[in-house]
Amino acid sequence: MRVRESDRNLLLLGTFTLLSVAAAGLVALLDPAPAPANPAPRPPANHASASDQGLAQTPVRIVGTPFVPNSNPRQR
Repeated sequence: MRVRESDRNLLLLGTFTLLSVAAAGLVALLDPAPAPANPAPRPPANHASASDQGLAQTPVRIVGTPFVPNSNPRQR
């Protein structure tokens, strides 16, 4: 049985896709997920601890003019 010339690219693409999916599935099955290093619960990342709150409120000196984005490229 011969494959028509117009269908060869589609057949090649389908074969490559199936082989790629099979290889990725095999690797996913053989590679176990790593266990967490520390099973203790961790605080959420958006909450600062008590020691970090003092550092976050330190005043900052700004030198120079504030940045204003150029929203109109024709105007300088």
